Amino acid sequence: MKRVAVLGSTGSIGTSTLEVIASHPDKLQLVGVAARSRADILVRQLDQFRPKLVAMWEEEKARELQRLTGRRPILVGMEGLIQLATHPDVDIVVVATSGRDALIPLVQAIQAGKQIALASKELLVMAGELIMRLAREHGVSLVPIDSEHAALFQCLQGIPKDRVSRLVITGSGGPFWGVPPSQRHAATRAQVLSHPKWQMGPKITVDSATLMNKGLEVIEARWLFDVPVERIQIVIHPEAVVHGLIELVDGSVLAQMSPCDMRLPIQYALSFPERWESRLPRLSLTQLSALHFLAPDLEQFPCLRLALDAAAAAGSACVVLNGANDAAVQGYLQDEVPFAEIPRVIAETLEQHTPILHPTLDEVLAVDAWSRTVAETLLRKPSCHVV
Repeated sequence: MKRVAVLGSTGSIGTSTLEVIASHPDKLQLVGVAARSRADILVRQLDQFRPKLVAMWEEEKARELQRLTGRRPILVGMEGLIQLATHPDVDIVVVATSGRDALIPLVQAIQAGKQIALASKELLVMAGELIMRLAREHGVSLVPIDSEHAALFQCLQGIPKDRVSRLVITGSGGPFWGVPPSQRHAATRAQVLSHPKWQMGPKITVDSATLMNKGLEVIEARWLFDVPVERIQIVIHPEAVVHGLIELVDGSVLAQMSPCDMRLPIQYALSFPERWESRLPRLSLTQLSALHFLAPDLEQFPCLRLALDAAAAAGSACVVLNGANDAAVQGYLQDEVPFAEIPRVIAETLEQHTPILHPTLDEVLAVDAWSRTVAETLLRKPSCHVV
């Protein structure tokens, strides 16, 4: 029996993780959950799973949860996440939060020897070099949940590293692939948040619309698989059937294909190194009319270009990219900046940064805070920069 704690249990990845746990009661036990503020959803999860450990990021919401459930104690804030992620009753920590708040709990979970199932690409973008070094030092397996990296991870099983020539990350192109710039810039909030293939939270859906998510995934893959950026390729694949490919030195290409259902990579991360049966939807090859693979357009999607430039620079440039993008996207979602201004905010923040090649954890956190402050200031600045 594998005992699981889920950081971010009320989000889309977290709720899918709990579905997977419920479908394998003989193999998986939920012993801990953590959420930022959705006490209403957490109440239902506590009623269904009865986990031993509960954490809330916001203290006021923790008090609300206590009133609703009568449950005590409830772990609170950063210290609560750390206690949950390092608890001796936990075998696997699922990091299903998007953003920086889980960075320190992730680091401490690795240092405590926990197996990690990682859905948050932002953490590897911010501190991938540090995280993967710690995982090696502590003999911890870190299995990605992000669909593209889960696909690459599966394709790479049993393949010697020196036999791999190239990694290929696919992307559907989001809602605006092939849409003229004038229509993208005038897009409504509903259009931006209408992903053609995946049901995700608003932040990652905006990243999909700008294609920033593909750039972040290149940085994530660089650290996860210890492959130079120049050997990682992005292709637009509108059908979203092939989630990742690897090219071997002899020219052979291996691909992972499946329906668009996050429960599949989640289950694999929880079952690794085994592979379990499931009742998830199956891929019907005879119903596929065609598969298309297209080169990304860096001029039409400047956020992707900014991300690839930061990936090439590495170090703290990636921290700034992530922080500025997060601030810009949140600004857009709060109606502080138009959709078309997101790349300007990121570019101008990067221009003000003095890079650090191998940042420490403290430096990562400091640069992240600086980048968000600068980006939030630029949100209020009229556009004067052409990306």
